[in-house]
Amino acid sequence: MSTVREAEPSATDATRATKSADAPNPRVVSGRVIRTRNGGLSLRVQGRAVAVTVVLLVALTTVMGIALTTGDFELSIAEALQALAGKGSGGADFIVNTLRMPRLLTALCVGAALAVSGAILQSLTGNSLGSPDIIGFTSGSATGALVVIVVLHGSMTEIAFGALIGGLATAAAMYLLVFSGGLQGFRLVVIGIGVSALLLAVNSYLITRASWQEALEAQAWLIGSLGNRGWDHALAIVIAVVILLPLAFFLARRLSMVEMGDDTAKALGVDVARSRLLLLGISVALAAFATAVTGPIWFVALAAPQLARRLTRSSGPALVPAALMGAVLLAGSDLAVQRIFSPALLPVGTATGTIGGLYLIWLLVTESRKSRA
Repeated sequence: MSTVREAEPSATDATRATKSADAPNPRVVSGRVIRTRNGGLSLRVQGRAVAVTVVLLVALTTVMGIALTTGDFELSIAEALQALAGKGSGGADFIVNTLRMPRLLTALCVGAALAVSGAILQSLTGNSLGSPDIIGFTSGSATGALVVIVVLHGSMTEIAFGALIGGLATAAAMYLLVFSGGLQGFRLVVIGIGVSALLLAVNSYLITRASWQEALEAQAWLIGSLGNRGWDHALAIVIAVVILLPLAFFLARRLSMVEMGDDTAKALGVDVARSRLLLLGISVALAAFATAVTGPIWFVALAAPQLARRLTRSSGPALVPAALMGAVLLAGSDLAVQRIFSPALLPVGTATGTIGGLYLIWLLVTESRKSRA
């Protein structure tokens, strides 16, 4: 049995609000608080965030419907649903369950994983550039995959494991370089950009040492693509997302408190060091698994969390809307490149890289104007 109460500001809250009125970016808290009768569980619900989440769900459903029913072989919604239920014709079953559904499911899970990974890193660093592709975790995963392709001549499964190990190893190196002296968002971003540049140089060197066939395979993987993704790829990222996303959502409240500053978070009973380490591990694992399945998909982790936060105007990291935004962006981008550039096989990483580059330029210009204001 639960009760819904309006959040009532106390005298202390009013004093804090008065003091923060002159701050450049005051933290605004709004919405309704849902509490159990004994007060053991409470949840703040913001109307705008709920509305944005519903809109994103509708957009996601629309993209899924279009992806499953359009293409070289048109299907109706009823035929697609029957095929998903195992009651469709042989042709429809092959088109939906073998060709389209694994690719779509991979896009949805990879987009959600990258978006939540970026949202966690941006929240921990307090910096808009704090995403796995900017900091270097994605480049580390690419290095691990290239080592398997060029040096070990491994299979696709071994390439995925190599990418995962490379991302985790890069995170461990970043932890030793940055977190031993305390987390500073600007320091993490600057060192991460340097590490990313170093890893990109290593990747280029590995390609120069490869044979012609290996170089083509490596370059195709580095572009980032959802083509030829089957159920083995889809199930791998689904398992990772099912395990890691609930953990991230569970720790979202701690993440919001850590955003307030270490002293405030400790006063609220949060073990800052442990929470930060757990959240960082979840972020790196999400990015590494996503990269292992599709190759580097650039800028989804950078743009999706910021777009979700701007739309919801949330005071916290807004992980659920960020996950939905990432899924919509990646699945929508893949659908666009399939339909607009057909029959050419344009990798989705090319589309996200182009759009993300423009977004990054806009972000840097905006941040520069803010710093001069």
